[in-house]
Amino acid sequence: MDYFYGPGRNHLFVPGPVNIPEQVIRAMNRNNEDYRSPAVPALTKTLLEDVKKIFKTISGTPFIIPTTGTGAWESALTNTLSPGDRIVSFLIGQFSLLWIDQQQRLNFNVDVIESDWGQGANLEVLASKLAADTAHSIKAICIVHNETATGVTNNLAAVRKLLDHYQHPALFLVDGVSSICALDFRMDEWGVDVALTGSQKALSMPTGMGIVCASPKALEASQTAKSVRVFFDWKDYLKFYKMGTYWPYTPSIQLLYGLRTALDLIFEEGLDNVIARHSRLAKATRLAVEAWGLKNCTQKEEWYSDTVTAVLVPPYIDSSEIVRRGWKRYNLSLGLGLNKVAGKVFRIGHLGNLNELQLLSCLAGVEMVLKDVGYPVKLGSGVGAACAYLQDTTPMIPSRI
Repeated sequence: MDYFYGPGRNHLFVPGPVNIPEQVIRAMNRNNEDYRSPAVPALTKTLLEDVKKIFKTISGTPFIIPTTGTGAWESALTNTLSPGDRIVSFLIGQFSLLWIDQQQRLNFNVDVIESDWGQGANLEVLASKLAADTAHSIKAICIVHNETATGVTNNLAAVRKLLDHYQHPALFLVDGVSSICALDFRMDEWGVDVALTGSQKALSMPTGMGIVCASPKALEASQTAKSVRVFFDWKDYLKFYKMGTYWPYTPSIQLLYGLRTALDLIFEEGLDNVIARHSRLAKATRLAVEAWGLKNCTQKEEWYSDTVTAVLVPPYIDSSEIVRRGWKRYNLSLGLGLNKVAGKVFRIGHLGNLNELQLLSCLAGVEMVLKDVGYPVKLGSGVGAACAYLQDTTPMIPSRI
């Protein structure tokens, strides 16, 4: 795909990285400073307290790590588990597949529960494994909350219910990279032991910051876990927390200031309002897809994601051509179909600091692209369906009433 300059702004609607608000960009537009000075520890202390709010935890301990979601995965695993430990992990799409690959390469004994791509985690199989595991050989359950490859969201409360029903002590590890700050997430209430997210998703920041939150049970497990870790070792962080300097190595100063502003924006809107906004925009997108006569890759409504919609295309259309054409002709960035759904789906990301009119511009662009590739879409059909819904459901901005 050859690069060329396109006038105007790129319309970024992949499921991460997402658009960065101007306020966050301005907050990061600053020089380096000494992270051992009083200013950075003071900033870090407030950040550690405030990130707990987006996980909805009081008892959790957060770690802000200069890494990606992949690094956060590794931090969650290596701090709580030992090589050879049996873990149950759900395979439902590309990102759960990648996490499983990491688990296997870290020498864990991975018991994979696989579902068709477009389905959620098979909790019936999990129930049978927990019931049979009277010796408690399963040390952890690993699940991707929101699988962006297929637009599937898993029911975490149901997983916790199963663990409690069978009185199973396995750790509950959750990838919340594309869900935390966008979907309902309740770390304490759902008994999640390790949760993690990445800065480039719903926080609407650049890539480069992984945030991991560990329960007291996970911290206890970290005391005896034998996996090798250095850069991701929680013990180093905890040591510097006690010292009041917070950083075992040099942090990204600019990203810390960006995080401060990103959190301020979320709290100003209200986290529950942010979650409701994502739900509203997702519903509008699904109505547009239905109006186009296309289908959602996600096979049941209970699994619909509120951060990304994976759209199935007819067999005579290559979905990668939709993505290519959108970018090359309209400066519109959509998500490719990955792995098993490559060429079969394109993905519309609707997460982060995003409003109704931005989404409508994306849907209009998708309609033009569909027309370009020979799909008989009625121009305005999806936009109209989304408009009608959003007209009825979009609230006034409180500060402007």
